[in-house]
Amino acid sequence: MTAEWIPFLLQTADALFPTGAYAHSLGFEESVRLGNVRDEAGLVDFLLQQTVPALREQELPWLRFAFDAAVAADMDAVCGIDREISAWKIAEESRNASAQLGMRRLKALRVIQESAFLREFEESIGAGRARGHHLVVCALQASEGQVPLEAALGAYFYQALAAICAAALKLIRIGQDGCQRALRRAALLAAPTLARALDVGRPEAGWFNPLLEIASLRHARADERLFIS
Repeated sequence: MTAEWIPFLLQTADALFPTGAYAHSLGFEESVRLGNVRDEAGLVDFLLQQTVPALREQELPWLRFAFDAAVAADMDAVCGIDREISAWKIAEESRNASAQLGMRRLKALRVIQESAFLREFEESIGAGRARGHHLVVCALQASEGQVPLEAALGAYFYQALAAICAAALKLIRIGQDGCQRALRRAALLAAPTLARALDVGRPEAGWFNPLLEIASLRHARADERLFIS
């Protein structure tokens, strides 16, 4: 028997779900311009050395913290986590992109289901208590859709990798086959990445990546861009 949350997770994780993620490279475009990624091998290295560690040590643990707060229906805690995410997103472009994606996802969720908690979070954003970061909205989405935490983490992990690969198709000499090989290489790390993300404590959660921060800061001032971030 199919669990009721599976179709919901598939719908909200699909590229058809209107979050506007296709317009963002999240620092990858400027990384390509800096010469850090030129081909399939460079893409694999970027995913394994830059993307996966950040997901493992910071983003997925914070999604977990927000999920736990949402399950407890603690809006103060949810808003506090959202503000902390703003604090550790150093580059303004990254902060704005995260909030844009989060707000687009939140509005799309409000269209397909009625949820008093989602409405309260949207009101909290309007009141200035939160920005509505994408991580937090994904956590609320899982909580409201009764999606198990590990499944929610796995979906976010895959989406983050796939977004970089989708951007790579437009930015470097690589075909669909090359992107799929790179995505598979990185996706093989899902089990240990999720295991670590489920174990990281709040005081230890964090990851500083100067390369992506510099790329995001430079991208905001680039003369030409294919992506918003």
